[in-house]
Amino acid sequence: MSRTRTYLEIQNKINRGEAVVLTSEEVCERVRDGETIGFDDVDVVTTATRGIMSGTYIVLSFKVAEPNEFKKASSVWINGIPAYVGPCPNERLGILDLIIYGTGYSKYDSSYGGGHLFKEMVEGKTIEVEVETVEGYCFKHYTDMNEIPYAKYFATRHTFKNYLAFVNPSSEPLSTIFHAADFKGNYSEATFCGCGEMNPIKNDPDLETIGIGTRVLINGAEGFVIGSGTRSSPDNPNLAAFADLHPMTGEYMGGYLTPSGPEIISTWAVPIPIINEKILENVIKLDKETPLKVADVGGRIKLCETTYGDVWDNADPAVTYKPEKCIMCTTCKIEEKCPMKAVTSGDSIKSATYEPSECFNCGFCVSICPGGAFNAELGAIHCTIDNMQRTIPVTLRQSDRLRAIRAASELKEKILDSRFRITEPVESISFGPSFENKS
Repeated sequence: MSRTRTYLEIQNKINRGEAVVLTSEEVCERVRDGETIGFDDVDVVTTATRGIMSGTYIVLSFKVAEPNEFKKASSVWINGIPAYVGPCPNERLGILDLIIYGTGYSKYDSSYGGGHLFKEMVEGKTIEVEVETVEGYCFKHYTDMNEIPYAKYFATRHTFKNYLAFVNPSSEPLSTIFHAADFKGNYSEATFCGCGEMNPIKNDPDLETIGIGTRVLINGAEGFVIGSGTRSSPDNPNLAAFADLHPMTGEYMGGYLTPSGPEIISTWAVPIPIINEKILENVIKLDKETPLKVADVGGRIKLCETTYGDVWDNADPAVTYKPEKCIMCTTCKIEEKCPMKAVTSGDSIKSATYEPSECFNCGFCVSICPGGAFNAELGAIHCTIDNMQRTIPVTLRQSDRLRAIRAASELKEKILDSRFRITEPVESISFGPSFENKS
């Protein structure tokens, strides 16, 4: 008979200081070392993922003027990014209710997007609010998070169970959000998304412990799952959620520049209570047991299937920089192409400056640095396409496993010292009409 335990039993063990809480990395490392993980060996596993998650917006409400100074706002921009007014008109109150998309971008700088703005807001930086009223009056207001009482972060499509790897079979380069430059053709390179064995829904694919009301960490702040996300399906579910913007951690967030415009980065950490042996079976599955579909980036048509073992086993989660190898190019390709702007060029005397806290560890710099100053093993896709066995090197990752590991560890510590309480879902997640999910 399959063994089970309740949420209350687990929480009581946590309260008594008797619970065993492990990160998904710790569990999988023990399995790789040959250890057998039994039902009595772990009570909660903390999972995490950090990646580009386009389906993101924030809702703000704050004061920009005294009452009766204007009737209503008709258009608003924050740091040049469109902010959509409403749904509450707040007539003559001098208060704005706004929605800002994570993929919105500034009218002054098309490389500056919602992800950049949200990170800067969390870091306490001053933002510029441009207001155009229904009377045709225009003015500017400057504020920061301390003066914005309501700021909520909403996820409409985050944390897919499994993401995709992409290749370009055509002979021509392709501009796409799935690369930081034009995607080279003829199967010459691959990109991929997903943290593999650490991905939250990989560890609970049937959504037994993740449901409506599940408490999670989003960018380091407590949030709650509200259901399935857009384009979610039983075969490849994803989640919708919300959290308060104020307590978020800037390093977990950010903007990521692609040839098609700025994208937004988010980080999730999700606890998986081991309530039955079936959950345990999923938790101990390794990267090499976690499927990774490979698709044509042009039409998102599946070409073959491999596993996350191709891209994470023996890979380096972090990019390393060796300044002594910097050849101080007249035009620094890394400064020019880095999607996170984590590198600034030096001069004929000084090497380029690399800021690890801004780095996404995507690895794009590794393949384009002429001097080889940036290093990371990124793995390669191994599969059969058109009856031909191919080995396609990964040149860019759109997930940051290094910070996912950190987020899972942070959640573990919060659970152990009772700063984070495990919550049982109030309802299971259901799905609407099914359709083929291609991303």
